[in-house]
Amino acid sequence: MLSVATTVTEVRVEMTQVEVAEEQIKDQEKQRVFGFIPNFYVTYEPDPAPLIARQKFQLAWRSVIDPFTFVAVGFLAGIQQASDQFGAYGQGAEGYGKRYGAAYGNVVASTFIGSAILPSLFKQDPRYFYKGTGSVKSRTLYALANAVICKGDNKKWQFNYSEVIGAFATGAISYTYYPQGDRHGVIWENGLIKLGESAVAGVFQEFVIRKLTPHLQTHAKTQP
Repeated sequence: MLSVATTVTEVRVEMTQVEVAEEQIKDQEKQRVFGFIPNFYVTYEPDPAPLIARQKFQLAWRSVIDPFTFVAVGFLAGIQQASDQFGAYGQGAEGYGKRYGAAYGNVVASTFIGSAILPSLFKQDPRYFYKGTGSVKSRTLYALANAVICKGDNKKWQFNYSEVIGAFATGAISYTYYPQGDRHGVIWENGLIKLGESAVAGVFQEFVIRKLTPHLQTHAKTQP
C-alpha cells in the first residue's frame, strides 16, 4: 500500500492598512452632530489606521462640498453684512456675494492647506483622536494641546506643523481678497483665531460632541 501525503493549505485574508483606513473614513463621513452637522475630522477608533495622502484630500473635499458647509458660510456672510463688516464690499446682493465668496474661500483654503496638503507633506494625521478616558483635567489639557500637537502617520505624537503653518497660511491667502482697509493684521489675527478655534473645538469634541452624534460606528480592528 502506498501512503499519500496530505497537504493542508491555510489561506488568511486580511485587509491592508489602506483598506482599513478607507472603511474607517466611510464611518467618519456618517458622523453628524444632531444628525446633520458634519463631524468628519474626529476618530473614535481605539487604534485607527493612518491615512494616505489620497484619503486626506478625499476627506477635505468631502468636507468643503457638504451642504451644511454652504449653509454655514451663508449664515456667516449674512452676519458680516448685517454688521457691515468688510464695509468696502458694500451692501446688497453684490456685497453679500463678495462676503460669501471670501468666507467660503477661507473654508476651502483652511481645509485643504491644514488638513490635506501640509499633512501629506509632513506625514501628519489631520484628525482629532478622541481620548474619552482619564480625569477631566487630563482630558481638557489633551484637547487644548491638540491645537499644536498631532499624531504622525507613524502614530507618534509630534508638533502640529500642519495646523500651525496652515492657520497662518490661510490668513496670508485671505489677505489677497479682503478689502485693502481691512487687511491690517489679518494674517496674524486670522492665524491666532484659527488656532484658538481648534483648541476650543478639541474641548467640545472631548466632552460634548460625541454625546450629540448618533450612530457612531467604532471597530477594534486589528492592523495587518
